[in-house]
Amino acid sequence: MTGKQKILYFITLHRTGLWVTALSLLLLLFPLVEDNPYTLGITNLIAIYSIVVLGLNLFIGYAGQISLGHAAFFGLGAYGSAIATVNFSVNPWLAMVIVAVLVALVALLIGIPILRLSGHYLAMATLGMNFVFHTILLQWDEVTGGPSGFSGIPSLSIGEYEFWDEVSLHYLIWTFAMLALLFSLNLVRSGVGRGLAALAGDETAAAALGVNTRNAKVKVFVLSAIFASFAGSLFAHTYSFVSPDSFDIFAATDMVIMVVIGGMGSIWGSLFGAALITLLPEWMDLFETYKDFVHGGILVLVLMFLPQGLVTGLIDIGKTKLALRRQKDAEA
Repeated sequence: MTGKQKILYFITLHRTGLWVTALSLLLLLFPLVEDNPYTLGITNLIAIYSIVVLGLNLFIGYAGQISLGHAAFFGLGAYGSAIATVNFSVNPWLAMVIVAVLVALVALLIGIPILRLSGHYLAMATLGMNFVFHTILLQWDEVTGGPSGFSGIPSLSIGEYEFWDEVSLHYLIWTFAMLALLFSLNLVRSGVGRGLAALAGDETAAAALGVNTRNAKVKVFVLSAIFASFAGSLFAHTYSFVSPDSFDIFAATDMVIMVVIGGMGSIWGSLFGAALITLLPEWMDLFETYKDFVHGGILVLVLMFLPQGLVTGLIDIGKTKLALRRQKDAEA
C-alpha cells in the first residue's frame, strides 16, 4: 500500500472523527474572527436548538416515530432550572441535572401509554401534550409568572468565573452541543442505533429480528427528552428570562421542521436544519413577519421534492451524478 493509499484509508476510516475535529477547531476560532455579540448570540441559539434537534432526530429519524411536543420538554428544562435556582437557591449545574432526571421520569410516564400509538395518532397525542404544558405556563402565574414570563435566572459559573458574555457562552454552549453530537454519532453506529434504524425501516421486521420495539421507542423518547431538557436549562441560564411563547406549538413545529429539512436520520443534518431555521428570520425581514408561513412552505417543498431531507437529498443527488459521470468515463 502506497503512502497516498494509506492516507486515503486513514481518512476513510476516521472520517467522522476528522469532521468533528474540524468543526471543533472552527468553533474554537470563530470568536477570534467574529466578535460581534449579536452574531455570537445567534450562533449560541443555533447550538441550543441543535441539542434539541439531535435528540428529536433520534426519535423521528432513527426510531421512525413522530413528536410535535418536544417544545414541552424544552420548556420543562428551562422553567425547571429557573424555578429551582431562583425560588429554591439550587446551584444551577445541580439544577440542570435534577431537572433532566425529572424530565426523563415525566417522559417515561407519558411515553409508556402514548407510544402505543403511531402515525398521526401519536403526532396528535404529543401535540396535545405540548398544548397542555403551554396552557399551564400561561395560567399558573404564581409559579411560572404567566404570560409575563420568569426573570432573574442566574448565569452559569465555575467558581468565580461566570458565563455571562457572548464569547464565554459560545464556548460553553457549543461544548454541550458537540458532546451531544458525539454521543448521537456513537449511538447510531452502535448496536442500539442499528436496532433503531431497523425499527424505523419496518417495525414488524425489527421485532422479528429480536428488537424489543416498544422498549426501544420508550427509551429513545426519554433520551430525546433529556437532550431537550439540558438545552432548555442552557436557554434559561443564557438569557436569564423565559416566557411561554418560546415553548408553544409553533416552537414544537419548528423543531420538527429543523429535523425534516436537515434530513431524518442525518445527525449532521440536524445541525444544518437548526442553523437554517434559526437564521432565516435574520436574513430577511419578510421571514420574520411571516415566519410560520415560510417555515410551512419550506417544509412542504422539502417533503415534495426531497423527502429524505434537504442535506441528505442534496448529498444523494451529488452521489448519483458522480456515479453517472464515472460510469460515462468508464464507458468512454
